[in-house]
Amino acid sequence: MSDKKRVVVLGCGRVGAAMALDLANEFAVTAVDRDEKALAPLGGRGLALRTADLGDAAAVRAAIADADLVVGAVPGFMGYSTARTVIESGHDLVDISFFPEDALTLGPLAAERGVTAIVDCGVAPGLSNLLLGEAARTLDRVDRFLCFVGGLPVVRTWPWEYKAPFSPIDVLEEYTRPARYVENGRIVVRPALSEPELRDFPEVGTLEAFNTDGLRSILFTFPQVPAMREMTLRYPGHIEKIRVLRESGFFSTDPIRLDGVAVRPLDVAARLLFRHWRFAPGEEDVTVFRVEIEGESGGERVRLVHDLFDRAELATGTLSMARTTGYTCTAAVRLVAGGHFPHRGLFPPELLPGREPGAAAFLLAELAARGVRVTSHREAATS
Repeated sequence: MSDKKRVVVLGCGRVGAAMALDLANEFAVTAVDRDEKALAPLGGRGLALRTADLGDAAAVRAAIADADLVVGAVPGFMGYSTARTVIESGHDLVDISFFPEDALTLGPLAAERGVTAIVDCGVAPGLSNLLLGEAARTLDRVDRFLCFVGGLPVVRTWPWEYKAPFSPIDVLEEYTRPARYVENGRIVVRPALSEPELRDFPEVGTLEAFNTDGLRSILFTFPQVPAMREMTLRYPGHIEKIRVLRESGFFSTDPIRLDGVAVRPLDVAARLLFRHWRFAPGEEDVTVFRVEIEGESGGERVRLVHDLFDRAELATGTLSMARTTGYTCTAAVRLVAGGHFPHRGLFPPELLPGREPGAAAFLLAELAARGVRVTSHREAATS
């Protein structure tokens, strides 16, 4: 019998599949998805494959029964219930699901079951949170946190100039879920896609940035930071097209009747949009990511700037967003499985450095080993 630790990956879309393959180099991995087509590319790659309805708690419990650790990569609408089932079952968990519920409410359950659960552990939220946590550990005070992030196709194709590098239904969540940010120490709620601004990035030029609900747990774990915002990036012009659809009702979940049949406009819009947003074989994407953190250190105002620009891996066909999101998660798996984070309870990434001072360095080194490199510099803050 193998002495490798057993890891079960729940959800094998583009990101889940990339994580399963990365972890299979070190662990005994079982990849689980309801869709056999999603599992097919993983055949013959050294993984065990299992089909299961991950929307069913009993099926989830059966799939993870023998796991030492579980990775959650299901669509956001089912992420909270899946995470709760895993934690209730007494399994350690590292999760990337973009669910609307407050993950922190699962903290008491994780503590009761004596498990380690790291949630929102992708690129943003995830890596961005980790960098904030490390800054809070090393600076005397943090006053401002700003994150820009976007996954974009290299080739801009009309009409959308966009492709979805992760679950398309979660992309629509970014466009409809109200965005929360912190201004003057208070949580502000604005519509998604609001307050657009133009930002220049040397690798891709000018992009549109707009409010999305990416701060997540740090709204509550870092209440002492008076200004925090996360903004998603797209090629210029994309926002207006999406706003037209949203404001016209295409993303509504309220059924309408067509020829006597009840349909949700969101389901129709998703079916039509997803055909345009799928990456064809050989198509490349890039991840553009920047985190700016301002604060005080030794009586001086400082700004920490972290940049990440990543491209798809052509040799394996792994999209960049799958790399940056997935490998942040698999780095956290290795952190927990390797005994480098022996703490029990639920932890969003921003809390890792405060509990283990070497956690950020560990995760960044794991990313760099896979070609995902964050460049950082420190400068005097003038604002």
